[in-house]
Amino acid sequence: MRGVTLRPTGITLRPNSARVLVRPFAPSDPARIVNILGRALSLSESETEEQLAAVTADFSDRHQDLRSVWRRNFARVQTHVFTGLPLSEARQLYIGALFSGEYALESAALFNPSIVPHPDQSGLAEGELRFILSLRATGEGHISSIEFRAGTIHADHAMTIEEPSRFVTAPVLNPNPTYRKSVFLHKLMEMGFENDWSTGVMRSLGSAFTLTELEAAMRHAADKLGPLPREFQRTLECVRWLAESNYEVNFAPTTSMSERIIFPVSSNESNGMEDARFVRFVEDDGSVIYYATYTAYNGRAILPQLLETSDFLNFRALTLNGRAVQNKGMAFFPRRIDGRYAMISRQDDENLFLLFSDNPHFWSEPRILRRPCHPWEAVKIGNCGSPIETEAGWLVITHGVGPMRKYCIGAILLDLENPARVIGRLEEPLIKPNENEREGYVPNVVYSCGSLIHNGEVIIPYAMSDFASSIATVSLDELIGILKTA
Repeated sequence: MRGVTLRPTGITLRPNSARVLVRPFAPSDPARIVNILGRALSLSESETEEQLAAVTADFSDRHQDLRSVWRRNFARVQTHVFTGLPLSEARQLYIGALFSGEYALESAALFNPSIVPHPDQSGLAEGELRFILSLRATGEGHISSIEFRAGTIHADHAMTIEEPSRFVTAPVLNPNPTYRKSVFLHKLMEMGFENDWSTGVMRSLGSAFTLTELEAAMRHAADKLGPLPREFQRTLECVRWLAESNYEVNFAPTTSMSERIIFPVSSNESNGMEDARFVRFVEDDGSVIYYATYTAYNGRAILPQLLETSDFLNFRALTLNGRAVQNKGMAFFPRRIDGRYAMISRQDDENLFLLFSDNPHFWSEPRILRRPCHPWEAVKIGNCGSPIETEAGWLVITHGVGPMRKYCIGAILLDLENPARVIGRLEEPLIKPNENEREGYVPNVVYSCGSLIHNGEVIIPYAMSDFASSIATVSLDELIGILKTA
């Protein structure tokens, strides 16, 4: 069977260790925090101002609004300050700097991209499309975060990507987010923490409640019982973990797309937010929301999570629920099918599965969609992002793992009305690592987290050996033609 003609764009996105974020840098031992504070408080006011001026001169050109970050990091240790005297702004900022450090987000890799249409399509020429590219940035300790780039696909299929800013900015965490009771109740039941204490707490709250209201309800329930039995203490810890895992972050509208970095926030993603698969989801009423499934990793276990945004400025992170929420690679279909949400995933680290749900946050009853059937995917298969709707069916870009853990990118075609029916598949890979792409952090790997179609071309961004990223295109008609005859 003839192969598909792949057209490289010549675009390569490489990691840049000069893009650094200021992160909290505090010992876990409270005694050490107090020791550091003691040394800071022992300085005279003039000495403090001198030290602050020196560190400002050393780092202010590398960051925007550095003093705001220092103020936030001072607030993190303020409870350990052992003097009742008010501290000057200079001393607070200097202490904040002592508990801050730079983190090179991309020092190890910039990979596993996905691509979606930009929410703003204004000011473009006919036949052009503005897009957002998400990327997995990995730095020291192999901690992964989510980065973005904006670009344009021109009418002639040429592509330009905006030059990234030398600055990066973490979003502001909403200190009092809103939660949905249905999500809390379902997750508590799923984890086995539904008991008299949690039932009482939840009953006192509305269908939507804030973190402040939740904390007040838990304090009230605890005060009524006195010393909590161990079972209820564990439930209290679970509720707090759940609250921490469902959070909201916001970027200022003045930040450029490339400056926006979503860095791990909750404990369950403390070692990374991996492989975000973004999709532009259109509801039945025409409203648009962007979903992204990603893998939260805490150094021991993985947990599929969900991001929601409408503007790429305000993001909500949510836990996914149900017995089908496991393994990696969950990816939404871009619309409902027969009134239900649909997802493609890998449940068993080997095969592709299909899921349906009445709620985007609850998933169960996976059904097998496809098993490995070619030598280049004999170890396992998975998706490379959300299915793409075409007149011929749902186009799913896939990956397969074969001998020597070599990852290749393929494709399958699903029936438009019944996506449980596979109507075509590539017998040979669409993309496989060539001599220029096989060397990297993990050799012999090409991988993508999401593609799109524009003007009859399939735009496929992909990672090269877990190090850098590139973009290639292929004719939709040619690809569909081969899939339909396979």
